[in-house]
Amino acid sequence: MQEISQPLLIIITGPTAVGKTSVAIRLARKFNTSIINADSRQVYREMRIGTSMPSEKEQSEITHYFLGHRSVTEEYDASRYEIDVIHLLNDWFLHKRQIIMAGGSGLYIDAVCRGIDDLPSVDPEIRKRIRKEYEESGIEQIRKLLKEKDPEYFAIVDANNPHRMLKALEVYDITGRPYSSFLTGQTKQRNFKTLMIGLDLPRQELHKRINSRVDGMMADGLLNEVKSLLPFRNRNALNTVGYKELFAFLDGHYTFEEAVDKIKAHTRQYARRQLTWFRRYSNIRWFHPSDMDGILDYIRKNVNHNN
Repeated sequence: MQEISQPLLIIITGPTAVGKTSVAIRLARKFNTSIINADSRQVYREMRIGTSMPSEKEQSEITHYFLGHRSVTEEYDASRYEIDVIHLLNDWFLHKRQIIMAGGSGLYIDAVCRGIDDLPSVDPEIRKRIRKEYEESGIEQIRKLLKEKDPEYFAIVDANNPHRMLKALEVYDITGRPYSSFLTGQTKQRNFKTLMIGLDLPRQELHKRINSRVDGMMADGLLNEVKSLLPFRNRNALNTVGYKELFAFLDGHYTFEEAVDKIKAHTRQYARRQLTWFRRYSNIRWFHPSDMDGILDYIRKNVNHNN
């Protein structure tokens, strides 16, 4: 009896603004399948413009899962994402052999491909002490502590996101282990294979795309979107590039032009951190986003090999 091949999860990833959505949609059409969102901020329905969520037309052409399915008022993280996506895949692969995952959130992709170790329960006293230190000493002290205690995570974390850095320090103080050690534990067994495709561009070209995307967001009404989210500005979902700079503008800390320039600069920094994360993968194959023939040939070879 011929052995039944494992189904295939095709992952399209890379830095922000590189063109993941366009490539994923073209592939989904080609293989008659759907797309799983792997952008940790596109899960929030209120953050459509600032996260460059696929348009209504794009969503009407191809089914997208985990896109705008949560509110910024809800707590959602990689652990819950892992559970939700694996549940979907278990059902999906009963009937179809391929599905595409597209996005640039490395932790979310890792959660599905490898699984995330269970993190320790929060100690309220440790959390209170660390947050008090942050309030008294500021973000620079938090960065310094994290760099000393967990240099591996410090190299990839958003250094402007105190929530993530504080969480890493809490885990370290509770367990004596770096937070990064919980992200690289034993890989969980999956009943599907993965094919990791990375998209990249020359740096100047990527930066040009980032700047153009930010200008497009502003033209599409990002400022009004941010204003509508002012009541929820302290939610972790909104501690995100594009939103925090415009909150600062509304508070009078920046001029409008300064805020837009900050968004562009911080987005470029985020793209570099994404590439740092993805270059850890030994099984990723890199392509220029316009090289659809190369991408299709690579997928077909792996699909045939898988069969």
